[in-house]
Amino acid sequence: MVMNKHRVFVEKRPQFRVEAESLRNELNSNLGLNIKNLRLLCVYDLFGFSDDLVERASYGVFGERATDEVSSEVDFKGFPYLAVECLPGQFDQRAASALDCVKLLQPDAEGDIRSARLMIFDDFVGEEEMKAIEKYCINAVESRRKDLSLLAPPERAEARPVSVLDGFREITVETAPAFCKEKGLAMNADDLMTVVEYFREEGRDPNETELRILDTYWSDHCRHTTFTTNLENITIDDSFIASDIKESLDRWHEIRKDLGRESKPLCLMDLACIGARWLKKEGKLDDLEQSEENNACSVFVDIDVDGETERWLLQFKNETHNHPTEIEPFGGASTCLGGAIRDPLSGRSYVYQAMRVTGAGDIYMPVSDTMEGKLPQRVISLRAAAGYSSYGNQIGFGHNSRERDLSS
Repeated sequence: MVMNKHRVFVEKRPQFRVEAESLRNELNSNLGLNIKNLRLLCVYDLFGFSDDLVERASYGVFGERATDEVSSEVDFKGFPYLAVECLPGQFDQRAASALDCVKLLQPDAEGDIRSARLMIFDDFVGEEEMKAIEKYCINAVESRRKDLSLLAPPERAEARPVSVLDGFREITVETAPAFCKEKGLAMNADDLMTVVEYFREEGRDPNETELRILDTYWSDHCRHTTFTTNLENITIDDSFIASDIKESLDRWHEIRKDLGRESKPLCLMDLACIGARWLKKEGKLDDLEQSEENNACSVFVDIDVDGETERWLLQFKNETHNHPTEIEPFGGASTCLGGAIRDPLSGRSYVYQAMRVTGAGDIYMPVSDTMEGKLPQRVISLRAAAGYSSYGNQIGFGHNSRERDLSS
């Protein structure tokens, strides 16, 4: 049986091509180009859907009649172009949402969708300029160039047997760094040796899945190792605020001594939490709810509910997203504000206020000066500001349900 295959192109009508114009200006500004015209299209490859369903979905799912032009063919031959798609195994949000919407039109529809973005440039853009554009627009960790000459079903990652890491228990302190590099592990050599010691006690070698799970949960993204790293040999450079920084550092040590925490690790997590600890000791934070959570806070408040005073918890939650920007700068960063909202919800709170503070490196650094293997800070910061990412500290505010509900 031959599978039905369709390709749909969606492009904004001229008066609505705001995103295309924004991308054109961004490329010209950051890459020093002089692109006169840039067309930006969404490409949907559809597999297994009837002709009738595709026709109904054209303006019911993929485009809007008032703002979009939907077609099955686009003539871009003779013009330089770049089509970008997700890597196999990478979640394709646009395709997944489109598939959900198609099934609203026909719930029993069985098929698959793959999406891509197509950029068509004017013929003044040369080969070297196209190389620069491709490098700028494609993050090789999550996407790749799409071959528009092919219309084939999405690739599926091959399911291979999980291998046992024979000889794992024989790893030494000397060979650990090389093993981490060979396997592309996020954990460092010291972390690896902790895992090695565990499996020595277990009397067996781990399989690859076990090691990868530990590597994920021990990564800086999940474990916040940056915040728990011991700080040693802290120095303060000369500047107009050097004395203020030294005063704050001395005050931190004084508070640690006052709280009897001198034996505790000197780290950023301690710095973040020590103010509240000291205020509570001084009796200035007597409404604080005791919690094992380091990066959240709940305080007891009296709330007027229909003329009656009830004891509620007011929660404050800050979420940092420190996944290395070179690894997953956009998709992974979405967990920032999401985490700030998710955690209060899990504590049975009603979230009513949230704030995002986006941070990046030197956004004025020319793209041409970007270190090899790194993403330009302009790429990260511009897309973050546009809402594609949410790096930086995230602070969410929520009020909890009644105190008595927490124990139920």
